[in-house]
Amino acid sequence: MDLTDKIVVVTGGSAGLGEQICYEAAKRGAIVVTCARRINLIGQVKERCSELSGKEAFAFQLDIADPDNVESVIERIENEVGTVDVLVNNAGFGLFDNFVDFDLEAAKNMFNVNVLGMMYFTQKIAISMVNNKKGHIFNVASMAGKMATPKSTVYSATKFAVLGFSNALRLELRPANVYVTTINPGPIATEFFDKADPSGSYLENLSGIVLDPHKLAKTIVNKMGKATREINRPFIMEGASRFYGLFPHIGDFLAGGLFNRK
Repeated sequence: MDLTDKIVVVTGGSAGLGEQICYEAAKRGAIVVTCARRINLIGQVKERCSELSGKEAFAFQLDIADPDNVESVIERIENEVGTVDVLVNNAGFGLFDNFVDFDLEAAKNMFNVNVLGMMYFTQKIAISMVNNKKGHIFNVASMAGKMATPKSTVYSATKFAVLGFSNALRLELRPANVYVTTINPGPIATEFFDKADPSGSYLENLSGIVLDPHKLAKTIVNKMGKATREINRPFIMEGASRFYGLFPHIGDFLAGGLFNRK
């Protein structure tokens, strides 16, 4: 897709992978709309996107777990920016802990953000895309949604849900010429782990396969407008997830050992 003047909306666009996707899209001439809770950070992302694209960019404060706020933000996008061409559902968070110790209020909040809020936001945008017979939706799931590891019970459950939702949605929207792509990254060098794993040990232990958000963002933007089922990175974890499906008992050994570094 030639992204010149295409409207690209990114949730969770204040930092990390979402921020880098905003910049890559802006470099291609897109009109970028970044949405997140931290208004000061999305303001900075907006300004940088304008510098990169040479055109106006937008920033809207969004709490994706609040349906009323979602309605308001989508209405503002439609009225102030225009029809969305590409939606990247990147907003989400994780917490790693043994399930017997897990705070189920935190689990509820994780589902509200990672799954229900994403679904609500997507439905509003998808209606417009179907009516216009074009569009592309990217849903950021996780390798944790393909191969769960200890201490990721709730997070993996949310990402399994995103993966299942995306697979069905892709088939539903295909007749309307609307693409759905699922992004399944392994660990990324972002502030995500500041909250998910405050000890910092997980990224350190998996340093050899930690993803660079700049490179992954470039890969994602390169796929905009192309009928791509999934983007899986790193390749070693994609291979392991396939192996897991074919040989589940050995897969449990890998998930509980090689990739269990929390």
